[in-house]
Amino acid sequence: MGAICLVNLVFMFIVPLAVASKENGKSSLSTYIVHLKKPKGVFAQAVDLDGWYRSFLPVTIPGQRTRMVFSYRNVVTGFAAKLTAEEAEAMKRKEGIKSVWPEKVYSLHTTHSPDFMGLQQSLGFWNQSNYGRGVIIGVLDTGITPGHPSFSDEGMPPQPAKWKGKCEFEGGCNNKLIGARSFVEGEVGPPADEEGHGTHTASTAGGNFVKGANVFGNANGTASGMAPLAHLAMYKVCGAGCSESAILAAMDAAVEDGVDVLSLSLGGGSIPFYMDSIALGAFTAIQKGVFVSCSTGNEGPSYGTLSNEAPWILTVGASTIDRSIAAVPKLGNGLTFDGESLYQPNDFPSTLLPLVYSGANGKAASAFCAPGSLKDVDVKGKVVLCERGGDIGRIDKGQEVKDNGGAAMILMNDKLNGFSTIADPHVLPATHVGYETGLSIRKYINSTINATATIIFKGTVLGKQTAPEVTSFSSRGPSLQSFGILKPDIIGPGVSILAAWPVSVENKTNTNSTFNMISGTSMSCPHLSGIAALLKSSHPDWSPAAIKSAIMTTASLVNLGGNPIVDETNTTADIFATGAGHVNPSKANDPGLIYDIQPDDYIPYLCGLNYTDEEVGTIVQQTVNCSSESIIAEAELNYPSFSILLAESGGSQTYTRTVMNVGPASSSYTYEVFVPTGVDVSVKPEEIVFTEVNQKQTYSVTFSRQKNISLPFSQGLLKWVSAQHDVNTPIVAIFE
Repeated sequence: MGAICLVNLVFMFIVPLAVASKENGKSSLSTYIVHLKKPKGVFAQAVDLDGWYRSFLPVTIPGQRTRMVFSYRNVVTGFAAKLTAEEAEAMKRKEGIKSVWPEKVYSLHTTHSPDFMGLQQSLGFWNQSNYGRGVIIGVLDTGITPGHPSFSDEGMPPQPAKWKGKCEFEGGCNNKLIGARSFVEGEVGPPADEEGHGTHTASTAGGNFVKGANVFGNANGTASGMAPLAHLAMYKVCGAGCSESAILAAMDAAVEDGVDVLSLSLGGGSIPFYMDSIALGAFTAIQKGVFVSCSTGNEGPSYGTLSNEAPWILTVGASTIDRSIAAVPKLGNGLTFDGESLYQPNDFPSTLLPLVYSGANGKAASAFCAPGSLKDVDVKGKVVLCERGGDIGRIDKGQEVKDNGGAAMILMNDKLNGFSTIADPHVLPATHVGYETGLSIRKYINSTINATATIIFKGTVLGKQTAPEVTSFSSRGPSLQSFGILKPDIIGPGVSILAAWPVSVENKTNTNSTFNMISGTSMSCPHLSGIAALLKSSHPDWSPAAIKSAIMTTASLVNLGGNPIVDETNTTADIFATGAGHVNPSKANDPGLIYDIQPDDYIPYLCGLNYTDEEVGTIVQQTVNCSSESIIAEAELNYPSFSILLAESGGSQTYTRTVMNVGPASSSYTYEVFVPTGVDVSVKPEEIVFTEVNQKQTYSVTFSRQKNISLPFSQGLLKWVSAQHDVNTPIVAIFE
């Protein structure tokens, strides 16, 4: 494969947790993931399988703690165990061992959003899908707060008969939260949520209706998850980081327990699928009909920064909603600008105060309002302009201003984050503004010796016409593991999202709330997990790939104002930021056509990635001989998008797709093509005709590179149009 001409490709590396240290010349014990060749036949009991696994472990002396950490039964053939580096190397040479590697540590990807996406009580898609009734969403995260009103089972149906899971809370669970388990090594007790992240994501996916939800009086209304009548099961996998062995064990348990949807707001960067435990667990999940939704990561806006790239996973990026918690900076020259802050004091003076730039002394630390950097800067009683960055938290910058007597803070973005702002619970009156706004404020400060400003707090404002916008932190494609698959797949709400929080959230204003507003692709992922649950309830016969197809081919490409979706630069977002576009739940319920993929269809695709038979076998959990497979190019997978590599000296490339009719029995579609710059595109046939529901038809698309193209990539769209449906299939051409 030739070198891709994208600028600033960023490779994300996962730090192995199991780095064995030397103590007295001997390696210490660390956790390793061990994959075994699948044995012939089936073990009758879990204890039999566990005994076979233990036969590979080193002999332990009496009184020594067990080496086995987790025994996997469903998603992979193998186990996690405590080994020294020398023992791990010796184990690799044993008969029946496929691979041994030190476990990795993954990171978390950290009310109004149902309304924003057209979900309304007693109407439309929510009503048609029974609010997700009967569907089980499994969430892998930091735990959960069972007594929160978002997890009340008022109005909930009984737990499904198929449910086999456990509840480790002493008081038990209920018909909303039907399961809760902890897989965090060394943790004793139930999967209580000390971080808040898991409570937030679980309630976003499937929280019940809660009236009067707000954060410090802002965004007041009825909170609910995307699938308010779906059941929830929490699998706690994150303590001090999210260990690979725990994630794999939780996915193993969730599949056996009977979940319908898995939601993982965590990840660890780009890694081959056969070494990615999330990808491995997800593949077995989709084999059993379980839909898997994962966050892209928060490493944007640089290209090539994705996590969770496997094509059998729905990879979700983050966007804004049309709500802001407005905090408007007003300068002494009369100019005002857009800004945001979750902390909205009622008593901040409207009179102008002195305005200073924290970095006027020429020190970078002061410009970033780093801890201790303002002790010799005169900020007392003043509004202080601070710069974002320097590896210092946004709220921590305000703390430095406050500690030195500052009256308020204006936090300006760096150039990388552009126009993307976040409503934070600041510790003093503050506002977060974009980069260009910050430059304008600095220019004003430099223009006068008596610069002044105040902040006007306007509270909750709805109806922003540029929403949704792709936020700066949302990780971008292309997929480094498979350039022939467009990633991310979709974007959804992930900025300033209000959802449940453990019992009491308190900011420095001594105001309590049981909800919190946070941002991240961690927040966008459970939105899509909940929507997948709605689709599963509405279409129980659809495969995970069919649900993904429906979500992608019906996605919105424009904002509320009818213009193209923009990114942090306030210009049109490219396809590596948006994927197929912004989720449109109601349209996804009636997509017209779907691109389906059966689990075995991935085998020729994986062989086409030049994986070995053993590596492919590790993923699909069966013996594979790639030489006997009809190996396909990456872009030939029946995916609801096209991602093609076009070399300067290469010829034309033709790819086929098969679509299934899930609309009216008698329907016909003709195509429209929005051709990528620098590419010639032809489609055959000109019309596809259906006479039955679930009937399949195949079409082909030929792509040819034009001469003298200097772009790194270009994008387009193939649209199949009938009397009732538009079926969008995005196209990206990457020029080698």
